[in-house]
Amino acid sequence: MTNDYVISCCSTADLTEDHFRQAGIAYIPFHFELDGKSYPDDLGKSMPFHKFYQAMANGAETKTSQVNVEEFTAYFEKFLQAGKDILHVTLSSGLSGVINSANLAKNILAEKYPERKIYIVDSLGASSGYGLLMDKLAELRAGGMGIDELHEWVEAHKLELHHWFFSTDLSFYVKGGRISKTSGFVGGLLGICPLLNMDKVGHLIPRSKIRGKKRVIQEIVKRMEEHADDGLAYADKCYISQADCLEDAQKVADLVEARFPKLKGHVEINYVGTTIGSHTGPGTVALFFWGDQRND
Repeated sequence: MTNDYVISCCSTADLTEDHFRQAGIAYIPFHFELDGKSYPDDLGKSMPFHKFYQAMANGAETKTSQVNVEEFTAYFEKFLQAGKDILHVTLSSGLSGVINSANLAKNILAEKYPERKIYIVDSLGASSGYGLLMDKLAELRAGGMGIDELHEWVEAHKLELHHWFFSTDLSFYVKGGRISKTSGFVGGLLGICPLLNMDKVGHLIPRSKIRGKKRVIQEIVKRMEEHADDGLAYADKCYISQADCLEDAQKVADLVEARFPKLKGHVEINYVGTTIGSHTGPGTVALFFWGDQRND
């Protein structure tokens, strides 16, 4: 079978366990600490998402760590021993060095399994946008695309996946050093919600400072209108991830479904997982869709 190979990602693609299983996507967990106690980022099984974000809101300290070389080696080897090739897509190199660990593991295993193919791809994405990219790869594999062609396809098209984010709580952006204390204080007083997106090298870039939640919700959907394939005639999937602010995410989803009548199914809403969420904190909503090439 041309499509009898593994497509794989890190847990930071922020889809549900059921979604990964049904799509036939393997994943390997990152790790995080909450007040000094270590947990796997295992899609909310070890630490329910609401409990995690509530702890952050109450002042808990968080820290994250990527998948190391030994973990990747053991994880990949299971598939290679079963006679399967591997296409593994990592969290954006603009946010993490995890691709380096994956490539080191690949080099170790390539000597042991010279007959097998191991492709490592930088998603240049994160959260459920990275998940939406994985979903597309699963669809193409199911349609009969072989691993070599799929590898070429993802490298050619990954920058067509758009990631737009806003946050209604600036405190964690201040804590992480992404905005100054003064900007955070003033922004909080004025109800500023920063609008960010992922650039072509996989960094999160602030694009606008918008006053008020209602306005930023309108603005994030406007960015989809500007960049989505075929504009308002967009006919592919749309995903949202949210950091314990489901009501805000639902408002974005309702607006997207009203504006884009040809959407493929309903907007799917997932949690921002514990790795990404350790840096954003609660109050972040992210919108993901296919569109024009990210070029800035």
